[in-house]
Amino acid sequence: MKYVLIYCSSGKLSIAVDEKELLLKGGEVITITSGQIHCIEKAVKAKGYILEFTLDFFCKNDHDIELLFHNGLFCHFSMNEVIAINRSNIENQLNGIAEELAKRPYQFLISIHSRIELILVEINRAKVQRGDEIWKPDALFLKFLDAVRNNFERNYSLSQFARLLGTTEIKLNELAKLHAGKTAQNVIYGLITSEAKRLLTYGDLSVKEVAYQLGFKDPFYFSNFFKKHSKLSPKLYKEKAAM
Repeated sequence: MKYVLIYCSSGKLSIAVDEKELLLKGGEVITITSGQIHCIEKAVKAKGYILEFTLDFFCKNDHDIELLFHNGLFCHFSMNEVIAINRSNIENQLNGIAEELAKRPYQFLISIHSRIELILVEINRAKVQRGDEIWKPDALFLKFLDAVRNNFERNYSLSQFARLLGTTEIKLNELAKLHAGKTAQNVIYGLITSEAKRLLTYGDLSVKEVAYQLGFKDPFYFSNFFKKHSKLSPKLYKEKAAM
């Protein structure tokens, strides 16, 4: 699963993320969490960068995990936002990453990791400077989100996730209410629904195949689940996405 950062250096860019349209202008950036449905809908003389990286590449310890999601950067729950940042600082780092990838000098991956860190720090500083409240996530909650995303096909219950992470359902509920404003079970439902939308939008999977891939043994039950959480049947959603 990939995390995506889109930076517009000039021009304008219209981007749809989880059915929400965002307009990106020069000197602005958005971050997109793994599993979110996104596409560039319109570009007007747009130039910039698209940076993609995996959780495994960036997160070597709890500090990295917390930095990745600090101030909600990649932990959106459909709350993606456009952020104006210091052009020269972020462009220096993105140019540096492009050069490292092109030339692949000694320890280039370490250099890229450090540059991504600096980019995230720069975005966090921009959010603080505009008056945003500082939000520091708990590493356990982030590991919970990652565990859900990595185990869709197993259809784990909340108690199974708690055992997998060496914690309790009570603790996961406390963290979910603190960081997402909902129960841990509803966090799971939201992530399953987002993944279902992604699978229905991209690729050639049938509704039945999507259901099985998400751990639903009964496609009819999956259809009812999807309609409850998205207001459309999976068939209608898939048809709408194909238009």
